[in-house]
Amino acid sequence: MNDLRPHLTLSVFFFFITTFLCSAQSRIEVKIPDIPGYQTLKCDFHMHTVFSDGDVWPTVRVQEAWLEGLDAIAITDHIEYLPHSQDMETDHNRSFEIAEPLAEQMGIILIRGTEITRKMPPGHLNALFIMNANLLERENWWDACVEAREQGAFIFWNHPGWKAQQPDTTRWWDEHTRLLNAGMLNGIEVYNHQEFYPEALDWARQKKLTVLANSDIHSPVHMTYGKKHRPMTLVFATEKSQGAIRQALKDNRTVAYFDGQLVGDRQYLTPLFFGAIKIKSKGVELENHQIRKVQIHNSSDLDFHLKLRQPAIGFSCPEEITLEAHRTVFIDLSGTSDEVRMMDRLKLLYEVTNLRMLSGSPLPVNLDIANR
Repeated sequence: MNDLRPHLTLSVFFFFITTFLCSAQSRIEVKIPDIPGYQTLKCDFHMHTVFSDGDVWPTVRVQEAWLEGLDAIAITDHIEYLPHSQDMETDHNRSFEIAEPLAEQMGIILIRGTEITRKMPPGHLNALFIMNANLLERENWWDACVEAREQGAFIFWNHPGWKAQQPDTTRWWDEHTRLLNAGMLNGIEVYNHQEFYPEALDWARQKKLTVLANSDIHSPVHMTYGKKHRPMTLVFATEKSQGAIRQALKDNRTVAYFDGQLVGDRQYLTPLFFGAIKIKSKGVELENHQIRKVQIHNSSDLDFHLKLRQPAIGFSCPEEITLEAHRTVFIDLSGTSDEVRMMDRLKLLYEVTNLRMLSGSPLPVNLDIANR
């Protein structure tokens, strides 16, 4: 009876795959603008399959990524935690090898990765761009990280505030300082699955770590997120290639995207915002005691929530504005002084409350509207 179990298990997997592949295929194109000099790539660098503790075959991860408009993924099955090992072979490279041909066909960049899975400290670490995951199977976690570094890996700390490992406080350990100083800690998840870790944002700023948001998905993705988008790492790359993604991660050119929020360095958030919006009204000719309407269009998939951070001079504008995705909104400007008629441009000083800089503060933006 036991001899039949692997074959029955695989039959279930292949049934699921066939059902998935035969359903209507319709890709969602994620509309987030490129920024000057870079393409904005949508990525998820943390996910699991049946080759560790996930529930799906590796090709399903590729299909899901294509359907959800992603550009690149990494399948990062655990090395040390293999609950399906009685039914699955334990070659740690196998999930990548199975998924790679389909990824090439579907135009998804598949990055070879794995998860070093240890108790705290140091916790769980993902190693991307490795060459052979089997060589990271070491008794000592430090030796596993050294091997990853020798293979040229980009290593990041997974879910640093995960309650299962840090139930009372989210702490930076001496072991993480040791990894950082040895060049074996390059990034950190500020968001994992459905959790945000503000402490990780502070560490990213202080220690110059690359910020990441990943799904850490185990079940089929639609069962976890439904119609919501999964968390993504937005990577600003010179081109859509594995090498360009690697360089971008090394250079900290990322923004975390989750729950309708963007978190990252101001130098990337600002061009993302202004690449998405367009002020359609020109020459409003506002004068004292008059009201003029201004149209603002948002071409992205993101809603932007604006809050006035400083009153305007010579006129008033709304305290709060919501720029909904793929919509144009009217806002009212009211003249409050005779000097407004002499202004060539009207400056509206807002902050975008769902775009958060590495400091944790909302992104300040200035909307510049032609008056004359």
